[in-house]
Amino acid sequence: MADLGKFLVGRGVIGPEQLAEAAAIAKKNGGKVHDILVKQGYASSEQVMQAMADMEGYEFFDLRDVPIPPSVVELVPESVARENAVIPLAEEDGALKVLVSDPFDYETFEKLQFILNRKVNIALATRESILEAINRNYGQMGDESADSMLQEFTDTAIDFTETEDDGSGDGGGGDDVDETSAPIVRLVQLMISEAVQLRASDIHIEPFDDRVRIRYRIDGVLVERDSPPRRLLGALLSRIKILAKMDIAERRRCQDGRIKITAGGKELDLRVSMMPTNHGQTCVMRLLDKDNIKVGVRQLGLSEKDFKKFRTLLRRPNGIVLVTGPTGSGKTTTLYAALNELNRPDRKIITAEDPVEYYLPGINQVEVKHSIGLNFALIIRAMLRQAPNIILVGEMRDYETASMGIQASLTGHLVFSTLHTNDAPGAVTRMVDMGVPAYLVAGSVIGILAQRLVRVICSKCKQPYTPREQELTAAGITPEQAASANFMKGRGCNHCGHSGYRGRLGIFELMMMSGKLRELAFQGANTQELRKEAIKGGMSTLYDDGIRKVLEGTTTIDEVFRVAKKSG
Repeated sequence: MADLGKFLVGRGVIGPEQLAEAAAIAKKNGGKVHDILVKQGYASSEQVMQAMADMEGYEFFDLRDVPIPPSVVELVPESVARENAVIPLAEEDGALKVLVSDPFDYETFEKLQFILNRKVNIALATRESILEAINRNYGQMGDESADSMLQEFTDTAIDFTETEDDGSGDGGGGDDVDETSAPIVRLVQLMISEAVQLRASDIHIEPFDDRVRIRYRIDGVLVERDSPPRRLLGALLSRIKILAKMDIAERRRCQDGRIKITAGGKELDLRVSMMPTNHGQTCVMRLLDKDNIKVGVRQLGLSEKDFKKFRTLLRRPNGIVLVTGPTGSGKTTTLYAALNELNRPDRKIITAEDPVEYYLPGINQVEVKHSIGLNFALIIRAMLRQAPNIILVGEMRDYETASMGIQASLTGHLVFSTLHTNDAPGAVTRMVDMGVPAYLVAGSVIGILAQRLVRVICSKCKQPYTPREQELTAAGITPEQAASANFMKGRGCNHCGHSGYRGRLGIFELMMMSGKLRELAFQGANTQELRKEAIKGGMSTLYDDGIRKVLEGTTTIDEVFRVAKKSG
């Protein structure tokens, strides 16, 4: 497929440097160059597939604009369409035109001809659009939708007998159900598959007095799904506990576990948390997709100015770099992007994490285990005897951990860590509040990156938009800025689930520790004083960076208001 890369360069879709970078990544990590170009954001799936079609002499179809007659859809069984990621498009002279995403998968074409007992002609479409078209034409989920599965449970003759509440908080037992019950097994599998398909980051199963609520978090926003009957709660949780290797008899204490599963053609790690509530146990499954961390610093969304400053921090031999923000603001992705950039054979990198969410090749990762006393401080102490160049501490949550991290930075190590603060200047005062002497903070911290995640306007249905004058005034956007802005809004389509947004991007606030800021930190200055000086020194606030992305047409004013506060 090297020729396809050159073809894309010839068309001006990508540059030679981007092709070389993708080829290097493919050589190092495996994979196809054109897939990496798409993952890196250098080309869209449509551009790659159109180029492939032109190169190989096939037709290319954008399935958003092509209705498929039901009579044609019926010619290919749904199981065949899903298993092979193909969809029929039209009948032509006794042959069937079928859309595929890989024109070189001859084995599949032969299999289709054998199954359908007719000649198959192929045309190309992106894999994503084929899968969406399958969902649209055959129904939302595989052989059965999650909704129809729930209907099956409502009508089923299986005896999910409620037992008397034993006071454990499960509100009706249910763990005595035969765990091999196929419908329950299928429901859990379908729930996870649907969550993957909808790009959810977690699944929430929440019991209430009269129902069980199931919600998916998609692009940071919770979306409710149809709920199973309350009587299935025990069986549902038992199945999840078995998969996560938890104690199914334990209902009164919190439990954590992990599930490895294949769904939507991906190998996924699910982090599972069970917690007792007054209506029974509530469960959250966090979907950890390895593709999410195969991201470079360039793809995070930093402005050109902040990107250059952040790269200089990565080149420093020692010091502490802090990433701050609330839970779910993308801190882990940023830190892993930094480690990916620094991960070379001549450097030793050790991490201390609670828990290890993603496994990174070439990096020594240690998981905190409080049950045996293996905490952050103890791991850092042991790390230093391993002679690392770079250390990542999952979170500086107490004096001992912060103190050990500072000692590591002062003895010649580059240390990365996170803090839960609202902005970058607040990290300095937070460390002092933890008991770390101000002079040590001033002498060891070299940069602080605060961040949030905003939803990105859907690329398929984005359209120009003119905000009202009140919106511009409230956002602090001047008439001069508005005049040259590219305001956009998502209309809502199948691609984005009619939300107008698809995917997320970071907004950032990078505070580099200048001489003046060190002096203020040393004197015990408060957050407001540090913030004032940092802005004076050229720091763009979270809000400013968000508005910059609004003016570029990447996100909306509402999204920035949702996650960041206007200063002043």
